[in-house]
Amino acid sequence: MERIHIGIVVGEASGDILGAALISELRKIYPDAEFSGIGGPRMLALGFHSYFPQDRLAVMGLIEPLKRLPELLRIRKFLREHFIANPPAVFIGIDSPDFTISLEGSLKEKGIKTVHYVSPSVWAWRQKRVFKIAKSVDLMLTLLPFEAAFYEKHNVPVEFVGHHLADEIPMCVDKYQARRELGIPEHARVVALLPGSRASEVEHMGSLFMHTAVFCLEQDPELLFYIPAANSDRYRQLHHQLNDYVDFPIQLFNGNSHKVMAAADVLLLASGTVALEALLLKKPMVVAYKMAALTFKILSWLVKTPYVSLPNLLANKLLVPELLQNNATPEKLSAAIINYFENPEETQTLCNTFADMHGILKRNASERAAVAISRLINR
Repeated sequence: MERIHIGIVVGEASGDILGAALISELRKIYPDAEFSGIGGPRMLALGFHSYFPQDRLAVMGLIEPLKRLPELLRIRKFLREHFIANPPAVFIGIDSPDFTISLEGSLKEKGIKTVHYVSPSVWAWRQKRVFKIAKSVDLMLTLLPFEAAFYEKHNVPVEFVGHHLADEIPMCVDKYQARRELGIPEHARVVALLPGSRASEVEHMGSLFMHTAVFCLEQDPELLFYIPAANSDRYRQLHHQLNDYVDFPIQLFNGNSHKVMAAADVLLLASGTVALEALLLKKPMVVAYKMAALTFKILSWLVKTPYVSLPNLLANKLLVPELLQNNATPEKLSAAIINYFENPEETQTLCNTFADMHGILKRNASERAAVAISRLINR
């Protein structure tokens, strides 16, 4: 019997995590399968053959992709010609939609079955991309239920497989164990500040969050504040910002973000994936974001959803406060934080809602994705 060949392309570290988990599950169905394309270290450790280093696709922003465009086009041309000459049973693009969806479209035209894993935010902005996606993929695999509903509305074959973070983060997290491990007083009132992982985010949000802590302390002097820096560069950047707040109980950690979040009573965070992590940890949160005024104006015009944070998008209502741009002031942010401490019953109800949401997202995502892909291969 001929060995089955599966093509996969990932462009980011998060895609490598998903790709490795998916390969492990597909091997349970196809023990002798061969996998090739572009992958990261986790996928390589499972015997994946990568034609280019994964980091060649990992570009961000507006300018860097333009600088790297000739190289990216050469890589995509090679992959297109290679897979057309050596057709896989299925081709799977994981995230990186600007690169992978066009490649998927070229391969689908040649009769190769295609899957895209992790929906772009097409439901939020540039919604007309859904028509290109419909022509390019035989199956869309989404992490979130409202994404699947969007594709169903546009007659794109789709399966909601759940979110891998919901599988990884336990349903019950021991706050006091996390505090013991971090040396945080067990019975303190604790707020974690998470101003983002990029330099530009910390530039906009770091001092704002520290200033918010000062306002909170005026209302509740017993509060303690902890900041987990996303990496060593952000640690240095935040350490410099903290020089203006040495008289206040704000402590900085290098890493340990999940543990610091688990140890906290309330989180103040910059909008992003961290809001989903906070939901899965069942933590009350205040979501904030600031950016350059022109960028915010353009995004406000482009984005079609009423909310920016995943808890509110999943609920389709305002579950947690979102304070953006001019509304992200120390006064308003501190009031939202203190409100959680002053209304413990409402806060507990919110945590219970998060537990229900965790249950919806916890679906053994990699296994479901592998089974859906297998059905497509066999169709």
